[in-house]
Order: sequence, then structure tokens, then C-alpha cells
Amino acid sequence: MSGNIQLLSDTLAAARSEGRAALIAYLPAGFPTVDGGIDAVKAVFDGGADVVEVGLPHSDPVLDGPVIQTADDIALKGGVKIADVMRTVREAYEATGKPVLVMTYWNPIDRYGIERFTAELAAAGGAGCILPDLPVQESDEWRQHAEKHGLATVFVVAPSSKDDRLAKITAVGSGFVYAASLMGVTGTRQSVGAQAQDLVRRTRATTELPVCVGLGVSDAAQAAEVASFADGVIVGSAFVKLMLEAPDREAGLVAVRALAADLAEGVRKR
Repeated sequence: MSGNIQLLSDTLAAARSEGRAALIAYLPAGFPTVDGGIDAVKAVFDGGADVVEVGLPHSDPVLDGPVIQTADDIALKGGVKIADVMRTVREAYEATGKPVLVMTYWNPIDRYGIERFTAELAAAGGAGCILPDLPVQESDEWRQHAEKHGLATVFVVAPSSKDDRLAKITAVGSGFVYAASLMGVTGTRQSVGAQAQDLVRRTRATTELPVCVGLGVSDAAQAAEVASFADGVIVGSAFVKLMLEAPDREAGLVAVRALAADLAEGVRKR
């Protein structure tokens, strides 16, 4: 089975044809447990997410704020493995038929083996990978394997990225471009605003790929704001926070489903 890059592209195009931004949710695999994480992914799809990014928990998640770090820590203490990440992708995709990506730092893939990782992700029905810390100039081998298996390679751009750098990144990425709305780590913020809008404008000048904005969106009003200028709105910490605060697993699932529904309404209000 080859990967689902086409499904990802079609999903983002369908949202655009409806005159709205896509809603992309992020949840770490293995949190609160492997089964609980799979149920959470299905719940956000039920609520209205178009795409889900499944995080591969890492012991040193440099780009993640305290909320996702806490969840990663719980998943790692629970013994989460790459096989569990693949299982999360497979079960979420088989249950929903919707695009599921993996978001991971480079080190675990490097240790696991690029060919093995890409082949397994494609076999699980994955749509691709978001690689926040893989430098574009060192990505050739990864991209060859990803392409062979029909997987998207999503790179992250930041407000600090100069225009020529943006052009280099977008020239080799696929699926979509992940625009980090501000400098810093993941987490919910009061405002996402102007910096992100400028970054989307500059990124769009270099590529036909959809540009999706993450870092800081936590409610429907912010989702609507970002949806007014971006092709996709990425939400992670707000979902994870609800699960961390929930008194039990069922309450967590109810909460993330409700937030997804709220955000899905927000991205349609742009």
C-alpha cells in the first residue's frame, strides 16, 4: 500500500472549494494510553477535524511547550514505541478514511531507519510526515524514500525565515507548508495575528502548496481569525490540555470532540 499524499491534497483542496480553511488537529500517540490516544484521534475527526497529526513522543521536544511536553512524558513513561505510533495512524485512518500524518523530530527516524519508517507509515495508510527539525539541505534521502512510498514531506517555516529561505523550503516540501505563527514553542496564546498573516503572505509568494498555520490557536474565534488568511488552522495544545485536565478518559474524549466541533465552526466563519 502506498501512502496517502493524494488524500491529503484532495482534503485540503475540498476545504478550499468550500471557501474555508481546513482544520488540522494534533495529538500525541500513546497519550493518555495507546488505546486512549487512538480514541482521541477518532474523537477529533468525529468533531470535525479534516486532518490529524499524530505526534511521536520525544524525550527532548525542543519546539513543544509545557502542555505537549507533559503529554509526551506520560506517553513515554507508558512505554510508547514507534510501532504504537504506526498503529495509531492505521486505526485512525481505517476508522475514518481521513488523512493522518506523523509529526516527529528527526532523531527517532534516523535511529529507526528511513526506509523502514517510510514503508511502515505508508503501509499504515499515513499521508506523510511533518519534520520540524530536519534541515531542508539534509533532507534528500528522506524525501526520496517518502516520495517512493507516496508520503508528503511537510516542512516548518517561521516568521524569522527570510524570503530566499522560504523559497528553498517550499520548493522541496509537499502536502502543505506548516507556518509557525510566532517564534517560540507550542502552546495556547491570547493572539495569533499579524506575524502569522505576514508569514502566510510571504510563503504563498513562493509556492502553490496550501499554507497552514499552527502554534497558539485555542478557540473558535482564533480559528476564524487564522482561517481568514490561511489554508489550514492547526490546533494541538488546546486539545492536549483538555485531556490532561479531564477527570477521566471518557470526559477527555467528550471535551476534545466538542472543541473540534467548535473549531470546525470557527474555520467556516472566516
